[in-house]
Order: sequence, then C-alpha cells, then structure tokens
Amino acid sequence: MASEVPKMEYRHLGNSGLKVSVLSLGGWLTYGGSVQEEAALECMRVAYENGVNFFDNAEAYASGKSEELFGKAFQKFGWDRSTYIVSTKIFWGGEGVNQRGLSRKHIIEGTNAALKRLGLDYVDLIFAHRPDTSTPMEEVVRAFNWVIDQGKAFYWGTSEWSAEQITDAHRIAEKLGLIGPLMEQPQYHMFHRERFEVEYAPLYQKYGLGTTIWSPLASGILTGKYSKGVPEDSRLNLQTEMGKYLRNEYLESEKGRQNIQKAISLEPIAKKIGASLSQLAIAWCIKNSNVSTVIMGASKFVPLLTDEIIAEIEAVLDNKPKPTPNLR
Repeated sequence: MASEVPKMEYRHLGNSGLKVSVLSLGGWLTYGGSVQEEAALECMRVAYENGVNFFDNAEAYASGKSEELFGKAFQKFGWDRSTYIVSTKIFWGGEGVNQRGLSRKHIIEGTNAALKRLGLDYVDLIFAHRPDTSTPMEEVVRAFNWVIDQGKAFYWGTSEWSAEQITDAHRIAEKLGLIGPLMEQPQYHMFHRERFEVEYAPLYQKYGLGTTIWSPLASGILTGKYSKGVPEDSRLNLQTEMGKYLRNEYLESEKGRQNIQKAISLEPIAKKIGASLSQLAIAWCIKNSNVSTVIMGASKFVPLLTDEIIAEIEAVLDNKPKPTPNLR
C-alpha cells in the first residue's frame, strides 16, 4: 500500500538548464471556464505550496479568461517570479483573419496580449499551439526568436507538431543561426502512444526535445468516472462542439468503448498499490523518462511504479508501440 507521499521531482526541460516540476498545472477547459474562480485560485495555491513550479496556459483557453485568472493568482499570492514558470501558446487568438495562425504579426501581437492578461513582463515558455502550413517555417522561427530576443519569453516550442515539422524548424534555425524549438506539448496517455513513443523517439536524442504532456487522463476516461455512463457535471457532457467531439472520440466509438473496458480492468492494479486510477495513469506517464512534466488539474499524490506493476498495466493495455527497426 502507498503510504508516504513522494516529494516533488524536478526534471530538466529537454537539453536546457531549466527545471520543471514533474507535475504541473494547466488551465485548459477549466480555469476561466467550468471551474469557479475561487476554487481555481485555491488549486493554484495548493499546487505551488506542494512543489508545482510550472503553470501552463494559452491564448485560446476560455478565450483568454484562463490567462486573466492566472494573472489574478500571481497578483494575489505575490510569489517570487523566479520561483515559478509560466507558459502561453499562440495560434487561436480571435476570429479575425490575422488573429489566428503563426504569422509574425499574430505571434508578436498574441504574445503581447497574453502578457497583458497574465500581468507579466515575460513568460518562460511560449508554444506554437499548432502547426501553420500556410505560413513559411522561416517566418515562424524568426518571429519566435524575436520574441525571445525582446525578453518576452525565454524558450519556444511546439504543440502537436509532427516530427518532420519539428525537424524542419530546427533545420531552418540552424541555417539562420537562430534558436530551434526546445519543447513539444503532445497528447500522451495509456491509449495514445504512437507519436510520443515512436515518432518523436529520434528527436529526444538528436535535439534533446523536452515534453510537457497534456491529457494524461484521456479526457477523464482514466479516472473511471465514465465506466457507468456520463456524469452531468463532466466535460464529456458539455453541450459544445468540443463536448460533442470528446463524446464521439472517447465514448461512442468502438475504440472508445474498448478503452473504457480497459480502464475498468486497470482499477484493481491501482487498488493494489493504494492509488486511484487517475494517480496510476499519471504515474504511468511519469515513468517514461522522455516526459519532462505532466500537465493536470489536481491530484493528492502520484505513486512510484515498479517494473512489475508496469508489466501488469501493459498486459491490460495491449497496445505498446513497436520501435522503429534499425535497418543497418
């Protein structure tokens, strides 16, 4: 049984000198949206006091309200700025033709707007929230480097870019004597593994790619709360386009139904080590050494998993990707 709560672990973000807490707090779908302000502020306070030093956000989250809430927290708690790390992501800044994408104009204007909402002079990390195939890669690389040169961010990275796109950004950055993307923010959980474990594998070695993982609980499937239906107050019950997408992806598809059964089969393993299914799922992500940090909402503790427990989990999942063969 798990009895002692492990101390927070800190890992280097890729090949940088920056250390991030292995657990981090994000604002997607909740802060500025479905979670009440006081509850969100309390979550941030408790997270910080328990060693979380990375707070992730984006201009798109709750149409900027999530960043505003983070700004209120930083002002209210008065934490030393050197003790925490903040990110934002640029792509969806509004409905206007130049308020989205990765043009130089939107990257710079979006960064300035995010800083105003956050009440900060700079963010530590800034991400290209998605690839923009309509903007030349050189323009994207130059714009993020300009943001860094102006002291508005320290590192730039990508989110849900392909390995080919990340490699292209590095190639152009090297050619121009500029900084390439340090980190990627991909989806990674027990049911979504191929890109993280196989496609990105060469990037960890070649570029020292850091990772900030989102959706470690598969939009709640790995909490077990959807095993008997859809709770009224859950994100999969949201009557929005996102809610419809999540229901189709995680509940109504054949693969979704299979994953719910796998989640049910994982619960005895979680109980065996005195953890919840959520904690087991997060611990499984952390077990991968290429994970720099896992972005989540809140958790009491995360257990340490032995090789034996990992083997039991893999037996249930039955989806471990095969590594790319070495043909030499």
